[in-house]
Amino acid sequence: MATSPRFELADVAALGNRLRANVGRAVKAVDEVVQDVLVALLAEGHVLVEDHPGVGKTALARAFARSIDAEYARIQGTADLLPADVVGTSIFNQREARFEFRPGPVFANIVLVDEINRASPKTQSGLLECMQERRVTVDVHTHEVARPFLVIATQNPLDYEGTYPLPEAQLDRFMVRVSLGYPSAEQEADMLAEHAAGDRVLDLAPVCSLNEVLGAQEAVTRVHASEALRRYVVAILERTRADERVELGASPRAGLMLLRAAKAAAALDSRDHALPDDVQALAPAVLSHRLLLAPEAMSANGAVAVVRDAVARVPAL
Repeated sequence: MATSPRFELADVAALGNRLRANVGRAVKAVDEVVQDVLVALLAEGHVLVEDHPGVGKTALARAFARSIDAEYARIQGTADLLPADVVGTSIFNQREARFEFRPGPVFANIVLVDEINRASPKTQSGLLECMQERRVTVDVHTHEVARPFLVIATQNPLDYEGTYPLPEAQLDRFMVRVSLGYPSAEQEADMLAEHAAGDRVLDLAPVCSLNEVLGAQEAVTRVHASEALRRYVVAILERTRADERVELGASPRAGLMLLRAAKAAAALDSRDHALPDDVQALAPAVLSHRLLLAPEAMSANGAVAVVRDAVARVPAL
């Protein structure tokens, strides 16, 4: 692969604008959702999309893949899906009398894991190493995944038949959790007209290369986060841990993810430093799925309410 170009912050912002516009040609998603996925891509995180079937979760992943000219793979979560179906397996080559590794779909750049909570916990655990460490170990041999690498997993609500709740360790690997929701009546009518002639995602052309994405990711690492901002992030984490509605608060990894996401948001705004505003905007998407609520506090938006209360009560330093 060619060396990724050195990106300036203005280049990152321009790339973000091109991607937003291109994805918007095929997917009618709210701006905040597209922004969160873009932040995860540039901050080298992963995305969990939790929503009802048929609202455009798969189209969103495909649109991002086509927009950055990425290798795309889709994994359908089912009860009989095995870890080897995800990461790959070793096959014996009779002609050469040796085992050869056949890579699984996780070696693509953008991997859609559709209905991840229909897969068994054993198969879900097969994603842990590649999502966190960007590598896969099979038969004591380690294989690096592609770069850039983004997992977009979709999850049906837990009251759907045949679903398994994702364990806390798996949820913690996702940088952001988003929900598309149903479109407005006007948007849905426009969607019916636009898609009558075929799949709009197939009409998308790439607006940047993989090397440009890598250059933008490197630029994000150069965004400054002050000591005051880091202390502000820690104060929000501590507030979630002290909340009476929470049994398990946000982890230190959650703070790392929130800070990385804030730096990506700053870069997309052509800034060389992250602000408390970036942290506040991203905190619900980054932190809410990492909280374990007390039984009496369980509700559809209970975790989001806890995070928003923490942000409201912690003064920006």
